[in-house]
Amino acid sequence: MTPRRFTILVVDDDANARLVMRAALRKAGYDVVLAEGGEDALARYREAPPDLVMLDVEMPGLDGHQVCAALRAEAGPLLPIVMVTGMDDLQSVEMAYEHGATDFISKPVNWALIGYRVRYLFRGYQALRDLQAAEARNAAILHAIPDLLFEIDIDGCIIDHRSPKGQALAMLGPSPIGRSLADILPAPAAHTCLKALQNALQHGTASGVQVEVAMAASSGWFELSVSRKAVAAGDTPRFIVLSRDITERKQAEARITKLAYFDSLTGLPNRQSFLHRVDREIQRAGRDGAKLAVLFMDLDGFKNINDTMGHAAGDLILQWSAHRLSDGLRPHDLVSRPIGLDGDERSGFELARLGGDEFTALLLDIDDHEDVLTIAGRIGDLMRRPFMLENREVTLSTSIGIAIYPMDGTDGATLLKHADTAMYRAKTSGRDNAQLYCASLTSDIEQRMALDASLRAALERNEFHLVYQPQVDPASGRIDTVEALIRWNHPERGLVPPVEFIARAEENGLIERIGDWVMATACSEAARWNAAGADVNLSVNVSPLQLGAPGLANRVLEILSRTGLAAHRLEIEITEGALTDNGGITRAALQTLYDHGIRIALDDFGTGYSSLSYLTRMPIGKLKIDRCFVDGLLAGGQSEAIVRAVLAMAHSLGLHVTAEGVETMAQARALHAIGCDTLQGFWFSRPVTADRIPALLQKHWSLKAGAAASPRAQAEAAMAASPA
Repeated sequence: MTPRRFTILVVDDDANARLVMRAALRKAGYDVVLAEGGEDALARYREAPPDLVMLDVEMPGLDGHQVCAALRAEAGPLLPIVMVTGMDDLQSVEMAYEHGATDFISKPVNWALIGYRVRYLFRGYQALRDLQAAEARNAAILHAIPDLLFEIDIDGCIIDHRSPKGQALAMLGPSPIGRSLADILPAPAAHTCLKALQNALQHGTASGVQVEVAMAASSGWFELSVSRKAVAAGDTPRFIVLSRDITERKQAEARITKLAYFDSLTGLPNRQSFLHRVDREIQRAGRDGAKLAVLFMDLDGFKNINDTMGHAAGDLILQWSAHRLSDGLRPHDLVSRPIGLDGDERSGFELARLGGDEFTALLLDIDDHEDVLTIAGRIGDLMRRPFMLENREVTLSTSIGIAIYPMDGTDGATLLKHADTAMYRAKTSGRDNAQLYCASLTSDIEQRMALDASLRAALERNEFHLVYQPQVDPASGRIDTVEALIRWNHPERGLVPPVEFIARAEENGLIERIGDWVMATACSEAARWNAAGADVNLSVNVSPLQLGAPGLANRVLEILSRTGLAAHRLEIEITEGALTDNGGITRAALQTLYDHGIRIALDDFGTGYSSLSYLTRMPIGKLKIDRCFVDGLLAGGQSEAIVRAVLAMAHSLGLHVTAEGVETMAQARALHAIGCDTLQGFWFSRPVTADRIPALLQKHWSLKAGAAASPRAQAEAAMAASPA
C-alpha cells in the first residue's frame, strides 16, 4: 500500500517566500497548500486541516503568534506548527513557544535542509500520535476492567491505585496510598497478600490468590493477580496487583455446595456429605483405636401418608422428623458435618437424610453395642410420639439398622450398606425395632439378589412350567376343574418351591409378568382340551399385587380372546389378603371379571380374617376350605364344626365350596356326606403336567364302599399308561 503523502500549509504574506517554500517542500515529497496571511491561513485550515503548518511570524493583520494561538486552540496539542522568523533573540523564541509553536526556523532558510527538518518534525509528530493512541487504548482497557488496580512495593506499602469507574475501594478502603496492607486488611488476608508478593518476586507472577475482607454488612471475597514490575537496578521491587471482587461467585459456590451436600427439604447433609464425614471419622478412629457406629433409620408407614394425605403432608412429616431427631438427641451423640465449610471437624449437623424417608446418623467413640442400642431405643421413643397433621394424629415408628466400625466395615460406603441391610432385617422382624448387622444378613441379601437375577432370566429361558391338580365332583366322580400351579426348574438348584420364588417375585416387581405368563399358558392349554371334546374348567391363582395393579382385568380378557377359552371356563383364585390391600382397585377388577362371566374363588378360607363382609361386597362364587381343617376333620371337634359351619354359611349365600388337602377316602366320604361340592387332594391326584390331563378327564372316582381300587391308584395307573 502506497504511504499517505503529508500536507503542509505554508503561511506567508511574501509571495516569493511562499513559492520558494512550496518548491523546496514538494521536492522533499510533501503536498503544499499556500495561504497569503493570517485570516487566509485559518480559512484554509478549517477547509482541509493539514498535517503541518509553516507559519511566518511577521504578517499584516493577524501576525504569526496570533495565528499560532488560534490554530493551537482549534487543532489541539498534536498539530506541528513551525514558526519561520527572522528574529533569533531569546524573547522571540519564548514567545513562539508560549503561543503553542512546536518548533521554529530562522531566516534566511537553508532550503537544502528544509526537507530533512520537516521529516524529523513529522517523525516526532507520528510518535506523539502513536503514544496518544496507545494511552487512549490503555485507558479504555483499564476503564473496561471492573477491577481494582494498584501498585505496591515489596513491604506491602500501597504506592498508587485505580478504582473501577471511580467507585470506592471496597478492598482497601478510602485513602490507601502510603498505607501498608497490614494496617488495612485483616491479618490472614494481609499474610496471604504478602506471600503472593514473594511468589511474584521469585516467579514473575502469582495468580488465583483469594482473600476474605470484612465489609460494611458482610464479608467480601477478592481474587488477586500479581505481576512484578520492571524497576531500575537497586530500586525497591514493585508489583502491579489486579484485585477482582468475587463475592458473588463465592456466594454462588456456597449455594452450589449447599445443593450438592445438603438436602433441600430438611436442610440436613445428604448422602455424599455424610459419607465424606464418616470416612474422615474412620481415619481418626483408626489412629485412636476408637469405635464408631452408623445408624440407618427408615420411617415405618410413611408411604401410607403420601398415598392418603398427599406428598405435601409427607414433606411436612419429613421436616418435623428431622427437627425432632435433631432437637431430641444429645449433641455429642450424633455428628454429621458438610464438607469444607470451616476448619472445625467436630462441629456441624447431627443427622443426614439419604432420600425419601431414610435418615442416617454417626455415633462416635462408642464403648460397646449397648451404647448404640440405647441411642437407637431413644430414637424409637422419639418417633413414636404422634404428629399433629390436619387436625389429626399421625403416628409413625422407625426401623433402625446399625453397623459398627471396624468389625462391620472399614469405610463409609460399606458401613452405610451394612446398616441398610440391618435396617431391612428390622423391617422384616416386625418393624419398630433396631437390629445390629451381622455377616449372615449380607449372605441372605446376596441370595435374594441371586434369586432375583435368576427369576428375571427364567422367563427368558422358559424355565417355568405348569402342572395341574384336579378338583373332583364327589357326586359324579368326574373332574370339574383343574387348578394351574407354577413350577420352576432352576438350572443349578433344581426344583425351587413356589413358596420361595413367588414371594420374591412379589417383592421385586416380576409377579405381573410371571402372572401374565401363567394365565396365558394355562388358558391356551385349557382351550385346547375343551376344543378336543373335554368338559373342564380352569382355576388360576392371582397374586394380591396383580389384583392391585391397574389393567389386570383388561389383560385377562385379552388373553381369553387370544387363546379362545370361554370366559365361564375360567376361575380366578384369590386370597383374603387381596381383599384387604387396595380394596377399591381390587373390587373394581373383580367386578369387571365377574361381569364378563369369569368366576371368583376365595382360597384358604378360614385361615385369615374370614370377614363375612367380603362375601357380601365382593363378587365371590366359591370358597376353598384350607387343608388344616380337612386334616382334623375325622377327629371331630373344632375342625369338623368349622367345616360344617363354612358349608352351611356358603350354601345359604349360594356359594360353591371346595375342600383342599383330601388325602384319604375317609376324608373324601366325610366331606361328601356333609355337602362339600368339590374335593381336591393327593387321594385323587398329585399335580400333573398338561399332557396327562386328557387321560385323567376320562376317569371316574367312586366314593362307594367296596370300590375295586383307590382312585389315586387308578389315576396313577392312567398316568403311567399315557405318553410322558
